[in-house]
Amino acid sequence: MAMKINADLCTACGDCEPECPTASISVKKGLYVISASGCTECDGEYDKPQCVKVCPIKGCITQLAA
Repeated sequence: MAMKINADLCTACGDCEPECPTASISVKKGLYVISASGCTECDGEYDKPQCVKVCPIKGCITQLAA
């Protein structure tokens, strides 16, 4: 699986981008997005996705639906 950023909730604070260990978060047209092909949900590195841990908006970053 992978994580996704809800564009309607994201404030574009940028806190998540430097915390991503796989560099899967980037800015596209002023909005932060997560590359599904690169995101590992920090599996094997951390107990929880680091982007979710640092995001100040609850529910902004969630699991990508299958």
